[in-house]
Amino acid sequence: MSLKIRAILVVVIGVVMGVSLSVGGGLLDSSTPASNEELAWEQAQLFAEVLEHVKREYVEPIDDAALLESAIRGMVNDLDPHSEYLDAGEYRDIRISTTGSYTGVGIEVAEIDNAIRVITPIGGSPAARSGIKSGDELVAIDGRAIEGGRLKDALERLRGHVGSKVTLSVLRDETVIDHEMRRQMIRVASVHQEFLSPSYGYVRVNQFSDNTARELSLAVDELQQAYGGMLGGMVLDLRNNPGGVLDSAVEVSDLFLDAGIIVTADGRSMESRFTRSAHTGDILDGASMVVLVNGGSASASEIVAGALQDHNRATIVGTPTFGKGLVQTVMPLSKGRAIKLTTSRYYTPSGDSIHGVGITPDVFMEETPGFPDLSLSGILDREADSQLAEALQQLQSRAVMHSKAQ
Repeated sequence: MSLKIRAILVVVIGVVMGVSLSVGGGLLDSSTPASNEELAWEQAQLFAEVLEHVKREYVEPIDDAALLESAIRGMVNDLDPHSEYLDAGEYRDIRISTTGSYTGVGIEVAEIDNAIRVITPIGGSPAARSGIKSGDELVAIDGRAIEGGRLKDALERLRGHVGSKVTLSVLRDETVIDHEMRRQMIRVASVHQEFLSPSYGYVRVNQFSDNTARELSLAVDELQQAYGGMLGGMVLDLRNNPGGVLDSAVEVSDLFLDAGIIVTADGRSMESRFTRSAHTGDILDGASMVVLVNGGSASASEIVAGALQDHNRATIVGTPTFGKGLVQTVMPLSKGRAIKLTTSRYYTPSGDSIHGVGITPDVFMEETPGFPDLSLSGILDREADSQLAEALQQLQSRAVMHSKAQ
């Protein structure tokens, strides 16, 4: 066995024994440490044997750092489908998705037919001001061509320091156009609002970030100001919303509840066991609500739907939700890395776990092919979208009862 493998073996044994003793030290009897030590040696030797075979006999050479990172990634990823090891780039991406802001040029792009295409420039962003349009193909960044299938690489190159220059080359109508701009802090909206009718509002939430509750509150305020009073009802569209920040889901639920438990969680550590409750103040003042859900509504979306359903605050319309009732905690590591680890199971106010089951709608309504539109800027179709049509009918069939004089 090589000296390097022996050194790795010593480190692995130390870590395994340290974790074993720190986790169970208070519960072990006098005979347990020896058996734990023996087990640690056996498992560490097995790890070292496999490592040595891979290093010596794998078809291509691979360095120790890559092998050990793969081992760590495999250890965490094998726990459940939601736990994962995050390298520095992946950790940065997850921080961006939860904070709802990043430094860049402000374009939404996607890989379509092996080309990187602009879905939409964000309003007021450097990309929008420079004249980049939806449908443009991004072909180069700072003169370096973008290869097909390299969306992640393109996204990383679009980011940078605030105020730094970047040139985007786009292909439009067989002509390459260069757009030079400066990066700035981009805030990604997670909420879209509009009217379904003069007195009924519609709000779509595409993910739960740190800013979602504030955005949603402002969206409702804008609708009510435009209407000139309290809305007669509102549709909250959570279809295809994969979730996000748990505290954001709690804050969103709290916007529409006056009291009661929103969610409880149970785990092994003190931090993973908690109860979140609502505070007085319903921004709709009791106006009727319908929440739209489908199989793409997961995690934080299910917390909101479950809380509003259990408190009889909203009618849930659509198809059963995804059924992700586990809470992940992101734990920073050295050198910008992290692990996302499942730490709790959460329960709706009624005490139900929806993991693997999902939220059952009060009114079952199958989806219309092509709906819902995944983008925040998607145009509503009150007739073709059968679930939305049903939601509007549910609102119209309910009497509006506000507690405040209008």
